[in-house]
Amino acid sequence: MKVIQTEIPDVLLIEPRVFEDERGFFYESYNEQVWREKTNVVEHFVQDNHSRSVKNVLRGLHYQIKQPQGKLVRVVVGEVFDVAVDLRMSSKYFGQWVGVHLNAKDKQQLWIPAGFAHGFLVLSEYAETLYKATDYYAPEYERSILWNDPDVAIAWPLKEEPILSAKDKAGKLLKQAEVFA
Repeated sequence: MKVIQTEIPDVLLIEPRVFEDERGFFYESYNEQVWREKTNVVEHFVQDNHSRSVKNVLRGLHYQIKQPQGKLVRVVVGEVFDVAVDLRMSSKYFGQWVGVHLNAKDKQQLWIPAGFAHGFLVLSEYAETLYKATDYYAPEYERSILWNDPDVAIAWPLKEEPILSAKDKAGKLLKQAEVFA
């Protein structure tokens, strides 16, 4: 496993070691011991999530103000543009974002620690995204940052208006949102 720091050093791009031959491929998508040794992240994952979305769906930018979740994200079908926004007031990266292309072919994963908002845009005809979370889903604490907040200024690779849920259309601007100390 190779660990690559992004522009926000706490957000990590993970490249697994993949074994491929004429039969197909095999890789270890998660091993707690190797994870801790290579990333120095000591977290316990308590929940696995799986989503399927069609092209041009934009999900996010989601976070939980209490019971915040760290997420280890990967795409098993298709491709997405995956984004993490730093919502930690104490961070020098507060309000900044990191975006990476995750796809089934490359098998890379993105580690997004607690204290970040997370979202993605589906680039392929459809995509299936899996992610491990460090805390349980708590809808009463869920919050959303508006996907097109001009102060965050995410460079989404959009060719047309995204498909959004009602919840995501109602996201708040960063300057009006609850954030982390």
